[in-house]
Amino acid sequence: MYPGPEGRNNPDRPAFIMGATGETITFGEYDERCNRLAHLFREIGLTRRDHISIFMENNPKMLEVEGAAERTGLYYTCINSYLSAEEVAYIVNDSESQVLVSSGAKRGVAEEVVKLCPNVKRFLMVDDTAPGFESYEKAVASYPTTPIADEMLGAAMLYSSGTTGQPKGIFRPLPDMAPADALPVMTFVRAIFGFREGQVYLSPAPLYHSAPQASVSANVRMGSTSVIMERFDPEEWLRLVEKYGVTHCQMVPTMFSRLLKLPEETRKRYDVSSIECIVHAAAPCPVPVKEAMIEWIGPKIIEYYGATEANGFTVCNSEQWLAHKGTVGFPVLGELLILDDENNPVPTGTSGTVWFKNATNFEYFNAKDKTDESRVVLEDGGVMSTVGDVGYVDEDNFLYLTDRKTYMIISGGVNIYPQETENLLITHPKVMDAAVIGVPNEDLGEEVKAIVQPMDGVDAGPELERELIAFCREHLAHFKCPRTIDFESELPRLPTGKLYQRLLRDRYWLDRSTRISTTTIAATAAKTTASATKSTRWRRTLSRGALRGP
Repeated sequence: MYPGPEGRNNPDRPAFIMGATGETITFGEYDERCNRLAHLFREIGLTRRDHISIFMENNPKMLEVEGAAERTGLYYTCINSYLSAEEVAYIVNDSESQVLVSSGAKRGVAEEVVKLCPNVKRFLMVDDTAPGFESYEKAVASYPTTPIADEMLGAAMLYSSGTTGQPKGIFRPLPDMAPADALPVMTFVRAIFGFREGQVYLSPAPLYHSAPQASVSANVRMGSTSVIMERFDPEEWLRLVEKYGVTHCQMVPTMFSRLLKLPEETRKRYDVSSIECIVHAAAPCPVPVKEAMIEWIGPKIIEYYGATEANGFTVCNSEQWLAHKGTVGFPVLGELLILDDENNPVPTGTSGTVWFKNATNFEYFNAKDKTDESRVVLEDGGVMSTVGDVGYVDEDNFLYLTDRKTYMIISGGVNIYPQETENLLITHPKVMDAAVIGVPNEDLGEEVKAIVQPMDGVDAGPELERELIAFCREHLAHFKCPRTIDFESELPRLPTGKLYQRLLRDRYWLDRSTRISTTTIAATAAKTTASATKSTRWRRTLSRGALRGP
């Protein structure tokens, strides 16, 4: 995050306002704090293309760390603040991070991470200290507030998981430019989302997610003020919109649902007329929910579909959506293709796998095999890739999502990868076999359910259910753990041993017209060894490839 001219020329303008506390950091203060940390990074010996990680809740210091990395040519990885120590450590180690910055609020997990990351040079903790960590505030205090001499642009390298549950770093080469230079992507953001100088952007979601991180970063570059919610609360969202005259926001459908469930008198109590645009993605939005939001807020809602990999992008405004209800948009980045399992085009209105051609240059960090599996190299030299979603296009080429190749769970806009939880449950001594699926939840879209085949002689019932849920919560972030567990005498598996997951899911989704689809999943994709006309091969892999650096 690097302030553009509007921010640098207005140092007293608020850059960030924390929603709950009202803590305000001006652009001048933000610039100075980022510079202090940038000097520390250089003294540690970090150079262009080195990596750091950030593990904390929504916190203004998190934004400072990003800003310091972006002016020192570093890759920075924002880690889900709800992960367990083992999960955090995997990402820190896999990204080859040399510095980890955490916070007092995450101290319990962070202390355990230190023991699992022997190659990290420095551990810094905001608002506290812990064994293995030094105080962030004390560490940066003695450094100058002026820029370092060799500023170069750095960037985020966020993680997205595959069907094995192991996260994958989404890696792109760094452009050879100064952090103050204009970024081409800003033209795209302004055109698609209507971002502008002087806007007030409200960020209600965790900042470790790619969309909030990118949106706040874009707002900083425009020199505009961002209001950061520590956590989403529907009435607090209304209060902040009115108090700060919020013009722009990015949300997920679950937030829409919770706003609409407020009493009508509560919603009418607040003035939301300042809103110019609400962008939403991350999960499908039920048609009645979006209709109600447009009726309330006005035709100011923009929907997009795209993965963290940026392998393709569709978008639609409210007018387009109302004319094509249920769509996730029209392609604006990459050529949209709907193909069958042999990579042949399907007729208009027929479902197939969603592919995009020639849209991005991403690869998975330290994982050439996974990179290769995510794409098909065509005979004409082009490249097409997929994240595994299934959908169709109408006669106007608007995309509709209906299913997905892999059964990722989308709960409240968050991707949950069932294989990881299945693999853990199998290790429990009372479990013979296990499957984890998403089942309907009116508020969250989906919730996590496990179906377990107990060992012979083990009594299935509430006591075992509680034991297994507690076991999962011991080892995984709570949002990945099943809320409920059903028991079966035998799980349906094919002769090959593959779990017939669709049969399990159909029991819970039988009365639903569509399956939940994701806009941010990074699923294991199709691989072909010659051309796009060969059969798609879907497979799981645990192997790791060689480093693919710029």
